[in-house]
Amino acid sequence: QVQLVESGGGLVQPGGSLRLSCEVSGRVLSINTMGWYRQAPGMQRELVATIATGGRTNYGDPVKGRFTISRVNATNAVSMQMNSLKPEDTAVYYCNAVLRDAQTYTDRGIWGQGTLVTVSS
Repeated sequence: QVQLVESGGGLVQPGGSLRLSCEVSGRVLSINTMGWYRQAPGMQRELVATIATGGRTNYGDPVKGRFTISRVNATNAVSMQMNSLKPEDTAVYYCNAVLRDAQTYTDRGIWGQGTLVTVSS
């Protein structure tokens, strides 16, 4: 029953901004890492940004200085602010979480369904 609920994708002009959100739905024991990966048409899925317990962040080189990932206080969710968007940022963005399952007490990764971000004039 645990799943990731994504929101915030859409169409934006170059230089504009979008904010993506991802929330864990369902009961978990803990969340080790949450973040975003993206996949453009015909391309491999690549790292965008992750945030781990304690707040340590990791960004893919193409988005450094433009994207900021943060934890949403008091919720099992993350928010990613995307500024100065470029056409090459166009992709399906997938939320990812590494968590400890409440039923099995084992660590596992889970993926969202993806949300489309299109940057175009």
